[in-house]
Formats: sequence, C-alpha cells, structure tokens
Amino acid sequence: MGVSDNIKQFLKTEIPENVKLIAVSKTKPVETILEAYQSGHKIFGENKAQDLASKYEQLPKDIEWHMIGHMQSNKVKYIAPFVSLIHGVDSFKLLKVINKEGEKNKRKIDCLLQFHIATEETKFGLDLIEASKFLTTEEFGNLEYVNICGVMGMATFTENEDTIRTEFKELVHIFNELKNIFFANNNSFKEISMGMSGDYKIAIEEGATMVRIGSLLFGIRNY
Repeated sequence: MGVSDNIKQFLKTEIPENVKLIAVSKTKPVETILEAYQSGHKIFGENKAQDLASKYEQLPKDIEWHMIGHMQSNKVKYIAPFVSLIHGVDSFKLLKVINKEGEKNKRKIDCLLQFHIATEETKFGLDLIEASKFLTTEEFGNLEYVNICGVMGMATFTENEDTIRTEFKELVHIFNELKNIFFANNNSFKEISMGMSGDYKIAIEEGATMVRIGSLLFGIRNY
C-alpha cells in the first residue's frame, strides 16, 4: 500500500472519531507529504522549525501544521505566521517568546504545555509545580497572543506496557488538575497529545485526544 492508502486504512481501523491523527512527516520529502495529502488527510507534524517553514511554502495552504519537536526560542519566528499548534512548550520563557511572535504576526498561537512524564532524563518537559507557578502570575495573565489548549507528553521508550500506561495516566492527571484549577472556563483547553507509533493504542485507551504517528504511515524515517 502507498502512503495515501496507509492513512485511509489507519484512520478507518485504528483511530476513533474523537482522536485527532497527527501524521508525522518529519524527514519526509514534499512529494511524499503530497501523496499523503491526496488521501484527504490534512494534519501533519514536523519537529524542526525551518523544515516546517520550508514545507509550508511548498505545499497546499489548507494543511494544518503542528510543531511537535523541541521548540527553540530563536526558531519560533519561522513558524509563528502559520503554525496551527505548538505541542512542546516546556518553559515560561518559551511561552513569552511565542506570545511576542504572535503579536508581531497579529495572531493568537495555540500551544500545549509539555510535561516530563518519562523516566528518561533526556526528554523535555515541565512538572506540575513548575507550571502552576507561572500560571498564577500576572505576567502569564497578560499574554494575549498565546492560547493554552492542553498538555503533551512522551512516555518512556520501553516495551513495559505498565510503565507506559502509568505515565499516560500521570499526564491525564496533570491535565485534569490544570483544567480544574486554571482553565475551568476555557473551552479550548481540551487536548491531551500523547502516543506515537509504538504506544498509541495505550494512549488512546488512557484518554489521548491527539496521537502523533510517523513510521506506521510513512515507513522508516529518511535521514
């Protein structure tokens, strides 16, 4: 099967209607993404800002682009004019930069707060105490060009399903705490982005509203 058929089949058999599939197109050429687009799917994720900006320029403008990788502050300017959602906001400093770039582009930028739920130290992310500290500040309240839509997290890379499930449960707990305390009146705070090719089924079972799938749709990565 080609990429287009893969996506159609995956959406039909693997993804419930209440879960959004982010087709992770990182490392894939424009031609492959265009083939995927022909399936009717229009939501793609990239992990490098400059690659994302380049692909945005070359591909149809009704594509919904998600920035799913670690976001460096000095790279926000490349994607601020068009990005649909930034998944990996892991510091207040970064959030302030996104707000600044949103103001320059006269648009409010949707973001997810990334939390560190894995045992691996190499993964990025906030903890609940850290996030709660800046969410209570007047400075956060004055950010007019960012919209916090939910949370994102990456589980430990392991074959131990109990570990993965526990970590996803932790992210859902964090989401519920933030919703109840800080975002009870914000209807757009509703997204839980978790689960990739190896663990998306567990993520969906535990309450993911977005899954980020690459290799199962596109095959192995191109480097």
